[in-house]
Amino acid sequence: MEGELYSMATISNIFIDQGASFSTTVTISDSDGSALDLTAYTALAQIRKTYESTTAIDFTTEFASDRTTGQITISLTDTQTSTFESGRYVYDLVITGVNGVKTRVVEGIATVNPSVSRV
Repeated sequence: MEGELYSMATISNIFIDQGASFSTTVTISDSDGSALDLTAYTALAQIRKTYESTTAIDFTTEFASDRTTGQITISLTDTQTSTFESGRYVYDLVITGVNGVKTRVVEGIATVNPSVSRV
């Protein structure tokens, strides 16, 4: 069916520099490989130390001004990344359609690289 989402999340590992701003843009495609029109969607992205962690930090999620491009940018401020200890974390990005269906579109390991400079 045209416009239908894939059911499996894409695995994408990311690297975050401790104490620095971070952002990356994700392009979501439908089952036909075309950019998904995200006009009616909301998004939530979180990072946690482990899957079982009860505390999470939310990424800021921002849709492209033209939502038909399927692009969402997730970002963290330098203040947020400075709270992370160096090491491995897990993260994902979930979108929700107007029908309430939630789809995990990206997930992976986030490696936080330690900082040398102290400001």
